[in-house]
Amino acid sequence: MIAATPTTADVWMLVAITVLLFILIFLSIAEMGLSRVSKPKAQALADSGARGGQALLGLVSHPEKWVNPLLLSVNVSQTVQATLTGVVAGRLFGAVGVAVGVVLNVIVFFVLAEAVPKTYAVQQPDRAALSTARLTSLLVSFSPLRLISRSLIGLTNIIVKGKGLEQGPFVGEQEFLGIVEAAAEEEIIEHEERELIESIIEFGDTVVREIMVPRPDIIAVESDTTVDAALDLCFEHGVSRVPVLREDDDQEDVIGIAYAKDLMRAVRAGNGDGSVESLVRSAVVVPENKPVAKLMRDMQRDHFHMAVVADEYGSIAGLVTLEDCLEELVGEIVDEHDAEDPELQQLENGDALVDAGMAVSDFNEHFSLRIPDEDWDTVGGFVFGTLEHVPVVGESIDHEGWRLTVEAIGGRRIRTLRITPLVESD
Repeated sequence: MIAATPTTADVWMLVAITVLLFILIFLSIAEMGLSRVSKPKAQALADSGARGGQALLGLVSHPEKWVNPLLLSVNVSQTVQATLTGVVAGRLFGAVGVAVGVVLNVIVFFVLAEAVPKTYAVQQPDRAALSTARLTSLLVSFSPLRLISRSLIGLTNIIVKGKGLEQGPFVGEQEFLGIVEAAAEEEIIEHEERELIESIIEFGDTVVREIMVPRPDIIAVESDTTVDAALDLCFEHGVSRVPVLREDDDQEDVIGIAYAKDLMRAVRAGNGDGSVESLVRSAVVVPENKPVAKLMRDMQRDHFHMAVVADEYGSIAGLVTLEDCLEELVGEIVDEHDAEDPELQQLENGDALVDAGMAVSDFNEHFSLRIPDEDWDTVGGFVFGTLEHVPVVGESIDHEGWRLTVEAIGGRRIRTLRITPLVESD
């Protein structure tokens, strides 16, 4: 392969290729650096008087203004550079030279214009973002570039029609959770922040049935109970409100909620022997499939902290409080009246004792199982449904390498399960 004598045009194209290499290095650093700096961090850098801090804050505050123009600039630079490389290689070395030049070009530009600058930006995000912020701000404010970028996005929306495309690209729930998980692993966000974000995402899919106190666990009083007795029950269990029940046509119904402060006021007035029914306030009744997020908004708007949950037949299914809704977001809230019995207790022999009321989703996450949570809300319900009869202590089922044994029963309800890993025999 004999090289031809380079012409002036060839020299200028080589110069252009070199310039484009430096442009792509700059764009790679800018893209990665800007994407890894949060708005609070940019605000702090701007407040400290860092050079380029104000430009950085403007870019980070409105990412939609720079993402597409920057990506378009990268794409154009790569395309022009690759074209020029092919032309020069073809003129100087012929067809074989084109193939060799393209391979070398890919390797060189991948290392110098992608891997090296982006690795630097990952390791030094603040410095990378600050050093490129001013020029990037000037670049993306260039009107023709913004117009072309906006036009191409508009063309995309015409070709691929769909809900939300007019607002630009979007990610699905699972993809977003993956991004959050990766950010936590790379220590961009704290693991506590990751857990809160995941709780917020899952919160939108949670219904009242999944967080309510089931009917057998409700602390309630009968309508003919005295005020003194009802107040004693509130003190005993550390609650500020109790549902008041009454038998109606052989069916138990909630006639209202009794507030501890009303009971105390009545006792101090000397009416402790009276019926608690005279002090009830109206109860809000919600269906068990109502979204928790919507219930929480209703509680904020209408100023109530407790609701009775009814099933599709109108029977009492459980009780839900504002605290139950908040715990779905931030985790268990334990006060001085709550018994601090853990849902899961790890034993020295490798077994675990689990509260049968533990949510299937939490159980799956801890033991890496795939129990369907569409059919059962609790792990106790899963065992009960699988056995297909009221179990006795000692009965067990095997599922995906684990043995779930009934450890304690309360009436017809499973209270505690023993979880044992199964050892495969050779």
